[in-house]
Amino acid sequence: MTDVQNDEQLAIGRVVPVVVLEDATHAGALGDALVKGGLRSAEITLRTAAGLDAIEALAGRDDLVVGAGTVLTAQQAERAIAAGARFVVTPGFAPAVVAACQDAGVLVVPGVATATEIQMALDAGLDLVKFFPAQQLGGAPMIKALSAPFRGVRFIPTGGITPEVMPGYLALPSVLAVGASWIVAPELLSERRWDEVTARAAAAVEVAG
Repeated sequence: MTDVQNDEQLAIGRVVPVVVLEDATHAGALGDALVKGGLRSAEITLRTAAGLDAIEALAGRDDLVVGAGTVLTAQQAERAIAAGARFVVTPGFAPAVVAACQDAGVLVVPGVATATEIQMALDAGLDLVKFFPAQQLGGAPMIKALSAPFRGVRFIPTGGITPEVMPGYLALPSVLAVGASWIVAPELLSERRWDEVTARAAAAVEVAG
């Protein structure tokens, strides 16, 4: 059984920052900046060597639900969970990753781009998916179309989303939250511009309403 509480916490603020962190020593300051801006979840991607260490650094916080993103293999999922990840996100539907997370009782949000992949998620007992890359796949209108046959499925669109298009996604009943990389843009992290991260987080939360 997956952690339903984490599922619900992902919906708080309706915005999940997608973080590519190059230096795990910045994790604490990043977490503080996000929380100060009103966010309560963060997806730390495994695109860099610092990913697992950053997850571990943030996992002990009681004010932030931290998950792992860009998880490609079951082994990565297991390492992320061991580091403290409370949810796992994949770019595409990966049966081995889904199984590893379900065995561990950790929420998994598989990436989907087609109706076939959504059907695969349903077959695996999942009703929450990441729609990726959202803008390139047709954006909010595509999710609206997919929601017609898949009425019980909830989406977290990620990829190419900006503050300008975010309201269109959040207006859809099937969208639980949006993935937001602009809040934690690489230059903000490398330059340690934590005040700007907080400002962008707060602005996103306000727009999400």
